[in-house]
Amino acid sequence: MSIVLDVRALKKGFVMHHLDRQMEAFAEISFQLKAGEFLLLRGRNGAGKSTLLRTLYRSYLAGGGEILFHSAHGVVDLARAADVDVALLRETEVGFVTQFLIARPRVSAEALVAEPLRRAGHPLGEALDEARHWLDAFGVKPDLWAAYPTTFSGGEQQKVNLARALILPQRLLLLDEPTASLDVTARAALVKRLGDLKAAGTAMIGVFHHPGDVASLIDTEIDLT
Repeated sequence: MSIVLDVRALKKGFVMHHLDRQMEAFAEISFQLKAGEFLLLRGRNGAGKSTLLRTLYRSYLAGGGEILFHSAHGVVDLARAADVDVALLRETEVGFVTQFLIARPRVSAEALVAEPLRRAGHPLGEALDEARHWLDAFGVKPDLWAAYPTTFSGGEQQKVNLARALILPQRLLLLDEPTASLDVTARAALVKRLGDLKAAGTAMIGVFHHPGDVASLIDTEIDLT
């Protein structure tokens, strides 16, 4: 299997200005991730699991080290890449799934879920059909597909978020507590979708409140405790 991500001596810290000191989130993190591998991040609350995911996604700038992503265009160091290059990779090769949906006002659930396919060039009808398929798979009632997710409950919003994030296969997928607030049906649908993506070669790194949900998918673990 080909290498997708090669992380070398990665570190991240935050300046606590009111305390006049630096707080270390993690240091000297190194690992390789191959196509189709699933890496689970373990650790107590506050150990830096979500911070590591956000650093890999480049929401946070690394304090040192390398994040070598083997993209379709060559190897890119996400720790140092230009913002425009990071934005392109997020559109095409790197996905991030959280428990929170940032929905836009007056945009329907089906349109929001279909958007990644539309950006990838799929026809509107085909994209909407696929969006409805995944909304149904995650347990969103058909009556809600044309409604605005801003009016949904937290659990229903999360289902829309998952359908949108997972509708278009990516080379690398980062998952930050995606099962929080999900019912049993939606959690089962998520695990099935992740299994299908893994079999198709998507590399995944995840933080899960209930890691037993994805026990059958895990290839390796990193404990940040």
